[in-house]
Amino acid sequence: MPKTSHLSIEHVDIALGDRSYRIAIGRGLLDAADSFAGLPAASTALIVSNTTVAPLYLARLCAALAPHYRQVHSVVLPDGEAFKTWESLNLIFDALLAKACDRKTVLFALGGGVVGDMTGFAAASYMRGVPFVQVPTTVLAQVDSSVGGKTAINHPLGKNMIGAFYQPQRVVCDLDALKTLPPRELSAGLAEVIKYGPIADMAFLDWIETNIDALMAREPAALAHAVRRSCEIKADVVGQDERESGLRAILNFGHTFGHAIEAGMGYGAWLHGEAVGCGLVMAARLSQRLGLVDEAFVERLRRLVLRAGLPVVAPVLDAADNAGRYLALMRVDKKSEAGEIKFVLIDGPGRAVVRGAPDALVAEVIAESCRA
Repeated sequence: MPKTSHLSIEHVDIALGDRSYRIAIGRGLLDAADSFAGLPAASTALIVSNTTVAPLYLARLCAALAPHYRQVHSVVLPDGEAFKTWESLNLIFDALLAKACDRKTVLFALGGGVVGDMTGFAAASYMRGVPFVQVPTTVLAQVDSSVGGKTAINHPLGKNMIGAFYQPQRVVCDLDALKTLPPRELSAGLAEVIKYGPIADMAFLDWIETNIDALMAREPAALAHAVRRSCEIKADVVGQDERESGLRAILNFGHTFGHAIEAGMGYGAWLHGEAVGCGLVMAARLSQRLGLVDEAFVERLRRLVLRAGLPVVAPVLDAADNAGRYLALMRVDKKSEAGEIKFVLIDGPGRAVVRGAPDALVAEVIAESCRA
């Protein structure tokens, strides 16, 4: 019998007019039938998960959805960033078509950022758009990738370059799912938590520094606050700029360098959050070189990233021309304009700006970061 949740639930609302939706944050939500009440009426649901998450949570989500749908199907994808591809996306379409799913079918993304991104892209594309729900099971997905409607797959030449803006109907963040998260994945998710402080809320950065050990120890109260405050900041930004025409780009702090690391090393060699963590320090260092922050700020962020169990020394991508390789990869970044790389930089603590920087200066930062 599926459970009904009577536990404390916090909500964060994404205000986007007729595309508005709610993020639910709490414990025991994945098992609770009422977590999924009130969604668009449909006879069929399709759960998309992966080979790591499905054995842990797929049967439980099926049971929670059973009161709401006559049929609950599932498709299990291979796990990892290396599989965020057309081939994996087609496995979702294959399942939808094989089960004769109609345009009212609701998709449920059960997993981390890769599953969420691919499920959202499939939902945006199947029959020109069907509803979907995010059920994120990682810190990274709960605080960032499940919120805001960015969906995509990777291309060998660039990360998340093929996709669509498509909002979910709901995001259900069950904090209990974080208990089974491997330590490396936990650290990777904390990179996306840390980024919110320098770009928007220095008081939150102070809180993270004070509570980083509690977060690493998975203390429920600390995780609940980190997820809620991260979602609040992202909700505010997305509500003002859904399609990243301006303000929303600040959420990519650390990502220009980070995406270059992922693409240059091969997707999956470093986790996304590991690359972003290192990218945060590189972007802060570039900010300092441009006179926007002082060295003490860079060192403060470097220490915090290190305490979160994340790398702070950038990898060498090309022994012959390392800076050239980084720059070439960063020119494919979605923020680039007419070949000019745009970086999210810290324009004083708690404020972010998107701007370019001289290639020579960027090359100096890359060289310094690779031998830090």
